[in-house]
Amino acid sequence: MATWDDVARLAGALPETTESPTYEQARSWRVRDKSFAWERPLRKADLAELGDAAPTGPVLAVRVPDVGARTALIADSPDVYFTTAHFDGFPAVLVRLDVIGGEELAELLDEAWACRAPRRLVAQHLPGR
Repeated sequence: MATWDDVARLAGALPETTESPTYEQARSWRVRDKSFAWERPLRKADLAELGDAAPTGPVLAVRVPDVGARTALIADSPDVYFTTAHFDGFPAVLVRLDVIGGEELAELLDEAWACRAPRRLVAQHLPGR
């Protein structure tokens, strides 16, 4: 359902967000030079690990507060969220971009941004957090 244009629009609307390519020239969104979301094409090892469950559409990676949050997202919506061994112990989740809805994507990007932004900036943008 969502597209890269949706990600760029939603992420770009968050305070002090910039878009810049990763070292692999994939799209990446950062707040004060800390990545919170990035394009994550599946690699050979990922495809081998996932087998038939590997998505064929675009994959977005986003930061989450901790590995427990990632586990909860995957348990709640395994058709949208997944991970690979590459991310073991790392607080990020992979997202099937062509499956996630726009409202859920917006919430996910807000949360990812809040994981990486300075506390004062988060308090200004998301009061009561």
